Amino acid sequence: MRRLPRLLVLCFVLLAGPALAAERWQELPEPPAMPAAVSSGEAPVNGIKMYYAVYGTAAGTPLLLIHGGLGYADIWANQVADLAKDHTVIVADSRGHGRSTRTAEPYGYDLMASDYLALLDYLKVDKVALVGWSDGGIIGIDIAMHHPERLERLFAQAANTKVEGVKPDVMQNKTFSAYIDRCGVVYRKISPTPDQYDAFVDQIGAMWASQPNWADADLAKITVPTTVVLGDHDEAIDRGHTEYIARTIPHAKLVILPNASHFAMLQDPAGYTTAIRAFLAAP
Repeated sequence: MRRLPRLLVLCFVLLAGPALAAERWQELPEPPAMPAAVSSGEAPVNGIKMYYAVYGTAAGTPLLLIHGGLGYADIWANQVADLAKDHTVIVADSRGHGRSTRTAEPYGYDLMASDYLALLDYLKVDKVALVGWSDGGIIGIDIAMHHPERLERLFAQAANTKVEGVKPDVMQNKTFSAYIDRCGVVYRKISPTPDQYDAFVDQIGAMWASQPNWADADLAKITVPTTVVLGDHDEAIDRGHTEYIARTIPHAKLVILPNASHFAMLQDPAGYTTAIRAFLAAP
């Protein structure tokens, strides 16, 4: 009889263990190393040096992947390794991010969109299918509104089109805070200005305080086939806002990624890549 309490405690621990483990959407896995690029370099665009890399040599419309704010191109490593098997895939570090330089010019989504268009011009690429995450998705929407001739289709994950689409408590979220800290570590390793992370964050933060702020009429003009995507546990973007974007862009498709957050490409790389492939295969 003396052993019974100990057995009960052991059973409780075994049963409670899975519940105490972090949920997938709370995790922030490290991306693997990028595969070998076909080509890479620094493109001189809009007064900056913009790091880029190209993977795969498939014919057809290339695929452009644009990372989110504070991030860098290598966060797409899981997707690039798969998609480059049968697509040409282009990645880059946005201005001031990763290995790219920045100027004193105020950040704006129109400016960042023009950087990517200038990069495509530099690479002699007329049109792409664009996958954008967070700020990358906002840049994609900006291009879809103002330069639809450059896009075959758009996959916009965790994007907002109004400032109020961002959850007010996002900076208190542990996973999001861990992402900011990790980006700072990477920045100090690969940036041409490794001691300027705080200044960079302040500079881009000024943009986030007031942009984007597009009207319904702006979104309603989009003619590019668009898929609007959100993880079901996104820490940063309000789901109602995402549903609003999907309703307002004509014929847009809404995709909710299960058991995933703002960082779905890291938390569920296979599922995320499957969603991209379904997007590319859609009529």
